[in-house]
Amino acid sequence: MKMWNTHSLFTAAVAAFGIVSFTSLQASAAPIETANLRKRAPAWGFPYGSTKIRGVNLGGWLVLEPWITPSLFDGTGNSAIIDEWTFGQYQNYNTAHGKLVNHWNTFITYNDLAAIKAAGLNHVRLPIGYWAWDISRGEPYHQGQLPYLNQAISWCRTLGLKMIIDLHGAPGSQNGFDNSGQKKSYPLWHTSSDNIARTNAIIKTLASTYSSQTDVVTGIAPLNEPAGFFGNDVVAAARQFWYDSYGNIRYPYGTSQQGAIVEFISDAFQPLSYWNNFMPWQNGFEGVIMDTHYYGVFSQAEVSRSWDQQVQAACARGNQLTTSTLWTVVGEWSTAFTDCAKYLNGRGVGARYDGTYPGSTFVGSCAPWTGSGANFSATYKAFLRRFWEAQVTAFERGQGWIYWTWKAENADEWSYSAGLNYGWIPQNPTQRNYPNVCG
Repeated sequence: MKMWNTHSLFTAAVAAFGIVSFTSLQASAAPIETANLRKRAPAWGFPYGSTKIRGVNLGGWLVLEPWITPSLFDGTGNSAIIDEWTFGQYQNYNTAHGKLVNHWNTFITYNDLAAIKAAGLNHVRLPIGYWAWDISRGEPYHQGQLPYLNQAISWCRTLGLKMIIDLHGAPGSQNGFDNSGQKKSYPLWHTSSDNIARTNAIIKTLASTYSSQTDVVTGIAPLNEPAGFFGNDVVAAARQFWYDSYGNIRYPYGTSQQGAIVEFISDAFQPLSYWNNFMPWQNGFEGVIMDTHYYGVFSQAEVSRSWDQQVQAACARGNQLTTSTLWTVVGEWSTAFTDCAKYLNGRGVGARYDGTYPGSTFVGSCAPWTGSGANFSATYKAFLRRFWEAQVTAFERGQGWIYWTWKAENADEWSYSAGLNYGWIPQNPTQRNYPNVCG
């Protein structure tokens, strides 16, 4: 794959548009230049930097995830159907499409967004896959998601909610997770210039389409969770993609005029300190927010923690947020302290907590900790409330938080709506039963 020199695409775009060269700004970064540059960007559609982001993800709606809607996968009767790719590949087209359309029509409705607004939240993050725009290489995905995206934008406008559009799956898969659309042992997005070019084209389309709707669409996350843990080649591709996406998102008109949509970049599973001084405002970058995800369930060490240790770890994450040189939001997190939810680690894959995941060690039974909140003990629900408060308190030391996820069929420990229903999440997100939970 041909990798452009760092900053080259953005520098070239800036030079072509006739505005101050990015490289010259790096060299001088004089206060007067910075001040002039900062005047160039229009007001964001949300007062980022002064008002906390409090939001929820609409996970499992326009990108299928087996653990969020296990019935869709179990209902196929085919254990080889493990992600959205195989959902299309191994079923009759009309059968699969009918199931998808029914799911799109019913899983998230106006009433869901009204409940989100009533719960004092101000943002939704909406995951969507590249295949909603492009299946030109013969991928077995189904299309038809875009009318639902636009309907959700309309509902948000009516209700006064802001939306971050999140490209959750890219060609070749950026992480190999089933939630990228295609589960793989090794992701291929970063290995192909064609994959990256197709992704850039979609981000350009997104930005140009919604740059006139920044009353609702305040941010674009151009790539969810590129798997930097696979090595520096993934991280290098992601870094360059953040620069490319900056040009596409922040300059959506093909001129020197900036738009008002903010770019949300993933930490690519690197420590926040790795990104210190990346895209600094002193060099003219505006409207960049770091999106870090926090889960304490995807390793043996994490699921072995006590409840108090889970709370302490969440509080410690808040300390890290304060040292980030970029505005930083925790764009995914949950109140789950185990990986017990059915199919959370993949369809047909067990859990670390109960020792049914390959190579794991038994910690305890999963039975009390997942499923319907109606069956959760009072002690467990009190912990979920304390854990929710610890994370919200910690994450608001940064720019705020976006919970994963609004609803799930049979994993209420992950569901914001279930938390509201059963009382471990307050209707007012500023209410505290444990005001000193992080000290």
